[in-house]
Order: sequence, then structure tokens, then C-alpha cells
Amino acid sequence: MAADGITPGAPRGAPEGWTPGQDRALVMAYVTDATVENVLRDALSDATPEPIEINRGGIRAAITALSKIATPRSLIVDVSGEDEPLNALSALSQVVEPDVQLLVIGEIQDVDFYREITRGMGAREYLAKPLTRDMINRLFAPIVMGRPMASQELSGGRVITITGARGGVGATTVAANLSWHFGVQRNRHTVLLDPNLHTGTAALFIDANTGPGLRAALEMPDRIDDLFVERASQVLKDRLHVMAGQESLADRPICAPDAGGRLVAALRRRYNFIVADVPFQPVPLYRDLLDLADQRVIVFEPTLSNIRDTLRLRALNGGAQLTSNAILVLNRDGMPAGLTRKQVEDALETRVDVVIPDTPRKIVVAANMGEPMAGERGFYRLRMHELARLVSFNRLLDSSTSVASGGKRREDKKWRMPRMWGKR
Repeated sequence: MAADGITPGAPRGAPEGWTPGQDRALVMAYVTDATVENVLRDALSDATPEPIEINRGGIRAAITALSKIATPRSLIVDVSGEDEPLNALSALSQVVEPDVQLLVIGEIQDVDFYREITRGMGAREYLAKPLTRDMINRLFAPIVMGRPMASQELSGGRVITITGARGGVGATTVAANLSWHFGVQRNRHTVLLDPNLHTGTAALFIDANTGPGLRAALEMPDRIDDLFVERASQVLKDRLHVMAGQESLADRPICAPDAGGRLVAALRRRYNFIVADVPFQPVPLYRDLLDLADQRVIVFEPTLSNIRDTLRLRALNGGAQLTSNAILVLNRDGMPAGLTRKQVEDALETRVDVVIPDTPRKIVVAANMGEPMAGERGFYRLRMHELARLVSFNRLLDSSTSVASGGKRREDKKWRMPRMWGKR
């Protein structure tokens, strides 16, 4: 092995400690539905040095197939629909090599079940549906590639940047409504950050006040601390704050070189979610915010120029916190003379994550009234819920009570099984 820990002759991007195997695949998956297949393929295609083999049939197909072929180094199995998933995992352990890294997908959202699979049986990780690319990138990809997992500090908030492929495509509307969803409907500590000190409109869209605090933070970052952040933000609702300015067009605020990083660090300590409306313009502060993002969202309309700039934004490198591709939001789907969704996806060579239909009158009325569309029942609220699920990565399961589809809490402790994975 070379001094850098990589075996000579290993394929490009291979995990540390890779050794040649006659016919042992790096990763193989057995899933039950197309949705999981698409998420796995999208998330792992750029992370692995070789194509990922994804098969249908779930864990039962895995048991049948792996009793006849070589065990992959990492195995992803879907136990959805299994009446006795632990017994199925026990059967799987009898036909694979004990050093396989097992990653499990299922429908049961139960902490006891999670602990039994990971701590009890030795699986490396378990994820409950619905899955997102971000979940796979943060939890499965590092295990597959043998790399350190990204740190998930419970006290650190998540930075989400919303960027329009071009001006006027609705990025600010999405940012304002997403922050409303997190802060008001999800009751999470949230701040809406609009770094455009002169003409930003994010605060207007949710009828919030602006103040001098953001300019002070950017000009004098040495003053930034937890108390300063609390005083600089405007309280709209109990858990929804806004940090935005409205400076005179004649003024020229000077942003200190390290202001963006220090501001974001302070906001992470105070809020669960920092939703930033960040246009892509040649402004150092905007680029700093994009580099500091945990998740980027690109909003675009179904036009050729929007597609061109969306592709350019997707190719933009990110900072250390960014672990997954940008989430694509197609706004104004069905607009007059616009491209169809199929044409858009063919041109982008990827699927669109969230689609918002063309309802210009409703959007304009809501913006003029300062009333977020996410606050009303209807399609926009559903779209914000869908987007929130994609961007709000959570390491731990929500509760110890099963909320699986059609499932119920397991009370019978006889289903506990001995540790079978991770043997040496």
C-alpha cells in the first residue's frame, strides 16, 4: 500500500484501503420501488468509482441472489413490506460474508427498531422512508467509500441557500415561504436572511420589518456574538425571525472580508434553519454564503436561458459543508410558451425535484399583501412541505413511536436478534 493509504492500481475514487477483488462489487442494492432506486442512483452515482448495481425485489431478492454470487463490499437492502424484517435480515446474514457493510432501508420509523438493527445486529446504518439524496449522501456514501462521516452537530443550524437561475424567477418567493414553513408550521427556530441591503424583497413577502442590524454585522463582524444576532434580527413570529436591511440607495455599505463566515457561524448557534435568499451576482458576500451552504436550491423557469444558467449553477463548486447536488425547483410549470417538464428534464439530463405550477395572479396578490402562500391550504403549501423534506436533513429518527405506513408499535420483545453483522 502506498504512503497515502491508497493501493497502487486501485480505480479512481476507490475507498481507502481498497484491495483488488476477483469479482466483488463495491456496492450493490436490492430495493422495492422505483422511488428508492432513483434516489440511490442520483445520490451515489458521483460518489462511487464504478456503476452501482440496483436490483428490484428487496431483501428477499437479495437472499436468493447472494446465495449464488459473490458478496459486495457494501450491501443496501430494502425491508419494506416485510412482516418480520429482523428474521429476514437474519436469513440474509447466512448467505453473505460477515465483513459486508450492511445498509438498511425500511418503512418503520421507530428508535427501538433503529437501535436493534444498528447496535444489536451490527448493520452500519438504517434509514426510514421517505428518502432524500441528502440523507444518502451524508449517511450511506461515506460508509460505502470508507471515508469519515460529515459531522452533524446537534447545536449547529442548517444553512439553505435559495438562488434563482435568473432574476425574477421566484427564488425570493420560495425563500420566504420555505422559512415560513419551518418557523411557523414546523415550529423550528428559523431565520430568513436577505443579504441584499438595498433592494432585497424577502421581508416584504412575509410582511416583516427590516432593520440596521444586518448592515452593522457585515461592516463590523467583530461585534457579532449571540446577543448581537438576537438583537439584530426582527421577530415576525415566535420562532421565525428575519434579518434584512433597507439601506439608502445612495449609501455604499462596506462588507468586511470575513463577515459572511462569522455571521453564519453565529446564526448556526441560534437557529435550526438559516434560509438565505442569495442571488448569483459577482458579490463576494453572495459567493461566501453559497460556499457556506449545507444545501443549495436552484429556482428556475421553463425557458432555454433558465436551463442554461441552471446547468452553470449546478456545476458551481461548493464548500466543505455541501455534500449533495443542488435541489432543482421548476417554477411556473405550464407557463405560456414555456417548455414542457419533459423537455426541461431532457435538457438538464436529470429529474426536477419540486414542480410549482404557473399561477401568477395568486403569487402577485400574496406578495402584495405580504401573506405567504405556504400559510394557506393548497398546492403551494404542499410544494413547500415537499421542498422542506428534501432540504431538512435529520440524523436521528423523530420519535420512539412507530409511524410507518400501516405499521404499529412493536411491543413483543422476542423479535430481538443477536449481532450478525460487522464480524471480524
